[in-house]
Amino acid sequence: MLKSSLWSRGAAAGTIALLLMAAAPALASENPQVAAQVMALARSQWAAEIAGQPVSAQNVSLADDYTEFNGDFPVLLVGKTVATRMGEVTPNDKAMYSDMQNARVQVYGDTAILTYNFTGLRRAADGKVTPSLAKSSRIYVRQGGDWKLVHANFAPVEQGH
Repeated sequence: MLKSSLWSRGAAAGTIALLLMAAAPALASENPQVAAQVMALARSQWAAEIAGQPVSAQNVSLADDYTEFNGDFPVLLVGKTVATRMGEVTPNDKAMYSDMQNARVQVYGDTAILTYNFTGLRRAADGKVTPSLAKSSRIYVRQGGDWKLVHANFAPVEQGH
């Protein structure tokens, strides 16, 4: 009887431990290879813009169901098609330089979150160069072996703040 009671308590404790482990929050892993891959995707998008490549080439890493928040529009932008069409509208300025500072990549299996401070320079139609600053997040998901950008949030940083 004592053996049965001890076994039952042990089984109950083991079950509870398994349930607690399953309910534990997911912790990000550090994966330098994935970090390099997703940072390279962001940089290649900027390089394509600076080089004047078509928006379709700039947006090659976007998933079809891509979503975005940015400082230019007060609503969620939904879809790669929307992002590409909006990018095709000729801007009154041009990207001259783009980079990321304080980059951090958190990897959760097939999901990678890239956060960074964006620093860039843009040249207006009148030739004036102004800084472009943002607090940025990009979420990538591995689809068919490739990393695809599924969501981005670009929060502008106002000068002097």
